[in-house]
Amino acid sequence: MTAAPPAPERRRPRPGSLERPINARLYRGTWLLVGLPLLLLAFSVARPPALHTSSNLPPAFKQDQAAAIAEDLTSSYPNRQPGTLGARGAETWFRDQLKPYGFNVRSDRFTATIHGRRTTLVNLAAEKAGLSPQGEIVVMAHRDDSGDDNGLNDNASGTAALIELARSYAPTAAAQHVSLPVSLVFLSTDGASDGARGAAHFAALQETGQDILAVVNLDSIGGRGTPRLVFGGNTARSPAPGLVETLRAAFAQGPGGTDPARPSGLQQLVGLGFPFNPYEQAPFVSRGMPAVTVTTAGARPPAGRRRGENRLDVGHLGAVGLATQETINAMEEGVSLTQGPTSYVYLGQRLIRGWAIEIVLVAMLLPFLAAAVDLFARCRRRRIRVAPAVRSYRSRLYFWIWVGALFLVFGALGFWGGTDGRAPSLTDVSWPGSGLIALALLSAVGWIVARTRLLPRRAIRPEERLAGHSGALLALGVVGLLLAATNPFALIFLLPSLHAWLWLPQVQTRQPGLRASVFLAGLVGPGYLVWSFATHYGLGWDAPWYIAKLFASGYAPLPLFVIGLGWLAAAGQLAALASGRYAPYPAPRERPRRGPVRELIRTLVLAQRRRSGVAESRHAVNE
Repeated sequence: MTAAPPAPERRRPRPGSLERPINARLYRGTWLLVGLPLLLLAFSVARPPALHTSSNLPPAFKQDQAAAIAEDLTSSYPNRQPGTLGARGAETWFRDQLKPYGFNVRSDRFTATIHGRRTTLVNLAAEKAGLSPQGEIVVMAHRDDSGDDNGLNDNASGTAALIELARSYAPTAAAQHVSLPVSLVFLSTDGASDGARGAAHFAALQETGQDILAVVNLDSIGGRGTPRLVFGGNTARSPAPGLVETLRAAFAQGPGGTDPARPSGLQQLVGLGFPFNPYEQAPFVSRGMPAVTVTTAGARPPAGRRRGENRLDVGHLGAVGLATQETINAMEEGVSLTQGPTSYVYLGQRLIRGWAIEIVLVAMLLPFLAAAVDLFARCRRRRIRVAPAVRSYRSRLYFWIWVGALFLVFGALGFWGGTDGRAPSLTDVSWPGSGLIALALLSAVGWIVARTRLLPRRAIRPEERLAGHSGALLALGVVGLLLAATNPFALIFLLPSLHAWLWLPQVQTRQPGLRASVFLAGLVGPGYLVWSFATHYGLGWDAPWYIAKLFASGYAPLPLFVIGLGWLAAAGQLAALASGRYAPYPAPRERPRRGPVRELIRTLVLAQRRRSGVAESRHAVNE
């Protein structure tokens, strides 16, 4: 019996071959260049100083009195939705509360479209003039509520604390603080539950007027949650770190003696990469004014009464009031807040400067760019034509531009709601079925036109598949550079795509499951953005549509939307490669006699003629 011949040894493809086209050594070596920015980032860590007060006055904030004021507001006007009788009654109530203290409350009326109806909103401001004509400190709280309950926590608690704080700084001689170095403004805003309209209106007016030294916003401060600081904006900016640290120190030295909660470092980074914040400090931060919100709620402001929240936590109400008063006193000492870095990420009591994070993120582009350009150079050396692959990407890009243009046009026509640049309400997110169906149908027409140039009609050679990868990766490199020029923080959503999809050419001949896993790994960045909206803001399955509405309303920047279309086109080409459905753009001899538009028209005309012929035949038979 003769032994079976040994199985042939399977050799690993050599580097640089069609099976292993990515230069792994170059890729790994380029990562060494990221070490210098990381070292720079380590040296950028700093601890901002907190302002301290030298005043020996005892605390004047009385938590029990503030709680009684909140109960009085909710019992008198439980529904304070903008434009209602309750909102007008709450306006008079606020004036009456401050009248005994000698404040002259001024009104600022403006109009806005809320739930499709033109509504008049009112901001109320009471000012204690300071000795210096320059600058002012603003303490604010919104007066309205969502109408789902009596708004005891959201936001009668903040309004009551605002009134109680105003008592300590009243113009009357009985107040503790008879004179102040800097003017102090107590601001009661309207329309907070519909896109922070009152705060945005006030911030826009102050942008070219009086300098705002700091803003402390009190929102839902009587809940059971731990007091927390919110300081994100609508742009990739952060408030003066001294204000955040002063508030933190005031809480730590207060009765509770504990630090307030803050967003995690990753949440802060996501907020810089895709700026969004529903609280009222955001319009000020976006305009470069130091502003922080103090709240006991989560990342999403509370909407309606939750179980067990029909009573105020008086201890939390007092802790927030005292910390706010200590912060005001520290800023009134005459020591100005240093602006510091325009953006940063807070970790504990230290911060990492935003410019250092941006340098690291941009440097992380280099390994991908080096490997992608090297892959293109290898194709050129092998005389592999990349132009058909680039044209294939161009066809996909045209399709996504068509879809994006339709989406924006539908938004301008009012299919998706308002387009006034405000963030849509988090409490009323609905998928417009008819509008989305129309969008899908028109998008399908665009795909029918584009697909005639994208579907394979013959067996695709390995060289053509490699060219397809090279063209898509070069397009991703351009997308990364555009994103770095627009908002480098947004690279955190793109980098997983770059560094995962770079290895798709390396696994092109492997099992379909491995190719699918590598492709799905590149979706981690955008997937995490959607997941963060779904969980942090309680949107669930409505998160994708809410993010889309941020672009449709003009809240999210248009350049990011356009760059996203380029990413989708590259993702489509790589998905076709991973699934074996890719075809290069056909040469002139491979194209049909008629173009895609003419072919579509011909198909529709012939289909209509066939239907007419069938109808005539049935009519003849019946006769």
